[in-house]
Amino acid sequence: MDVDRLLPTPEAADLIALVREIADKELAPRADEHEAAETYPEGLFATLGEAGLLGLAYPEELGGGGQPYEVYLQVLEELAARWAAVAVATSVHTLACHPLYAFGTPEQKERWLPDMLEGRLIGGYSLSEPQAGSDAAALACKAELTEDGAAYRVTGTKAWITHGGRAGFYALFARTAPGSHGISCFLAPGAAEGLSFGRPERKMGLQAVPTTSAFWDGALVGADRRIGAEGQGLQIAFSALDNGRLGIAACATGLAQAALSAAVAYANERTTFGRKIIDHQGLGFLLADMAAAVDTARATYLDAARRRDLGRPFSRQASVAKLIATDTAMKVTTDAVQVLGGYGYTRDFPVERYMREAKIMQIFEGTNQIQRLVISRGLTAA
Repeated sequence: MDVDRLLPTPEAADLIALVREIADKELAPRADEHEAAETYPEGLFATLGEAGLLGLAYPEELGGGGQPYEVYLQVLEELAARWAAVAVATSVHTLACHPLYAFGTPEQKERWLPDMLEGRLIGGYSLSEPQAGSDAAALACKAELTEDGAAYRVTGTKAWITHGGRAGFYALFARTAPGSHGISCFLAPGAAEGLSFGRPERKMGLQAVPTTSAFWDGALVGADRRIGAEGQGLQIAFSALDNGRLGIAACATGLAQAALSAAVAYANERTTFGRKIIDHQGLGFLLADMAAAVDTARATYLDAARRRDLGRPFSRQASVAKLIATDTAMKVTTDAVQVLGGYGYTRDFPVERYMREAKIMQIFEGTNQIQRLVISRGLTAA
């Protein structure tokens, strides 16, 4: 079922209509096949880039779509309702563009940002390490300035990179000095000599887009590719993550909506004891609770997005949205499997995949335990 959206402009309504058309034509028919075979959807992200869907939240004069976050996130939700892996990768790409957009020099933006926002270069976000996930300040990957000052020599291992080995650039965070203020940000090329990738992780879900480790073996990254000042990396990373959490909240809501839609469709077709199963109060109430949870998740991410669009603080609201939406996705997809009964546990219906895909959303972009920590700290500060 399509969501009846309250959009701010006729242009936004036209955009959502276009996204639904593309998602129904290019994503929905291919999702099951690629997820089951764990194969990458060649050419799909180029198609999304050509349609202008990979830079929606950035200004038009830089090659973006000039859309408010309120609209961009609803686009992500529409994509996720058809294929969660593609929506998550789109969110990560948007996240990877943020450091250059927010902290880059005018010259850096002019040189690289149009190709990124128009989808000619797909991005990955390279912050986590095997020993540094939630604790980003503990990262150990080093970037040492060469004697001539022309480049940084990067050595170390990064982990959990969406689009790893496939991306054209990475927002890379590496240590340039000791301590929490010794981390810097780089716009690293995807084909740097001395950069290699591990085999894709064998994941529970989101299998069509690879998640890998990256091995930096003295690879050189030009000094002109450092974003912001030395030591500014954590500030850049955390400012980007607030946006990324909203992206994942929208993806989780889209996944939950897909599960709800599948459950409602099944409940309207299946009969027991001479009645559609949706007409049995026990199941009807379960579906009602699922629908209320999806509506609530959508409202939380839209509240945070509207605050962001107004230039107001939204960090706590982003954590609330990520927490609520991803917990909702886990519960609604689980309930959808229950609605379908034994069929829900088979791969003949998509709800078992939705349930597997929902779990990771409670983990990446900051675990939901970290979100609770952020929210509680905000309450203490208040």
